[in-house]
Amino acid sequence: MSCGALLRRFPRLAVSAATATARTALPSRALSDQVDFYTGSKTEDVILRREERPAEIQEAYPDLDKLERFGKYVAAILPKYVQDVRITSTKELEILIHPEGIVPVMGMLKDHTNAQFKALMEITANDVPGREYRFELVYCLLSHHYNSRCIVKTYTDELTPVDSLTPLFKSADWGEREVWDMYGVYFAGHPDLRRILTDYGFQGHPQRKDFPLTGFSEVRYDNELARIVYEPVEVAQEFRKFDLDTPWELFPKHREAPEHLITEGGEGDKKE
Repeated sequence: MSCGALLRRFPRLAVSAATATARTALPSRALSDQVDFYTGSKTEDVILRREERPAEIQEAYPDLDKLERFGKYVAAILPKYVQDVRITSTKELEILIHPEGIVPVMGMLKDHTNAQFKALMEITANDVPGREYRFELVYCLLSHHYNSRCIVKTYTDELTPVDSLTPLFKSADWGEREVWDMYGVYFAGHPDLRRILTDYGFQGHPQRKDFPLTGFSEVRYDNELARIVYEPVEVAQEFRKFDLDTPWELFPKHREAPEHLITEGGEGDKKE
């Protein structure tokens, strides 16, 4: 059997032969030329060569011009929902939208070729009781393709529901549950909108500005019932007025100098 027929019949043998040929073609190095990277004398030379060729300085990140152009581009595509676009002091792009445009705008930012913000990093909120729409919802997006971030903000109140983003982003599930638990913002279309941080039977929403610091209920272990019970909060100590003045003002005698310490012609605190 010829060599060609043998290689065609056994392809693995052909690959082994090609590998051996490539190895023999490489220049051989003597054992004395091998350098130990940690203990060899040539290690310093390698480090010096690296220092002589410093890394190139990359352009400033993020590129504010690109962010500004992209913000104007989004506003031009969705003028019905985008109300404002701005660059914050921390060099981040913020897109302020109408509450009805959450799903269209977020869907565009996720699927558009020039955006590709496919990662919803977090959802949070801010409570400003003085506003007509007291809650400001904040969505933080990340684009791995373009290595850029974007913040989308909208607003709502205690009664107006907001569309859920769980059909677009799976990570919105727990984020929306947390906002519902802490602020009481209702997300329409959420598959499992229930509390996630507070305990069962908790009353109120702790992150609201009008929520009392003591809460409405307290937890303790009842030895008679042998279980944990919930009871209304009772402040054991009554309200006290703390007088932070110096204690010497409360005791006038301590402000008067003794008679044997008052010298003639000297100044004292003794009252005449």
